[in-house]
Formats: sequence, structure tokens, C-alpha cells
Amino acid sequence: MRAREVLQCVGVGESNDEVGRALHSSLETARTYVGLLLAKLGARDRSQLAVIAYESGLVEPGSR
Repeated sequence: MRAREVLQCVGVGESNDEVGRALHSSLETARTYVGLLLAKLGARDRSQLAVIAYESGLVEPGSR
């Protein structure tokens, strides 16, 4: 479930530091999760992760 929360944070445009703070984790942990999501979902960058978050319904337009 943590990966879903990270994807939601990335989907609304949060930085790794913001993701870490939102999930009460370290910056390194946030970076690790983002990297794992990139690999697992076959995304080449954070922008693609954001698109995936929107397309999957995890994030709705205008949400923050």
C-alpha cells in the first residue's frame, strides 16, 4: 500500500522530500519508492508516473 501512497504524492506533483514528509519517511526511502515505481510500472520519469496516477484514478484533476 505504501507504493500507492507514493504514486498519489507523485501524481499531485510532490518532490521526493515532500513525499517523505507526507508519509513520515526519510528522503532516501521516498527516493527508493519512486525508483521502484519507475521500474515496476515501466515509466521513464516522474511525469509518466503522474500520468499513470491520473489514468488509474488515484489522482483527480485539481487535487493536491
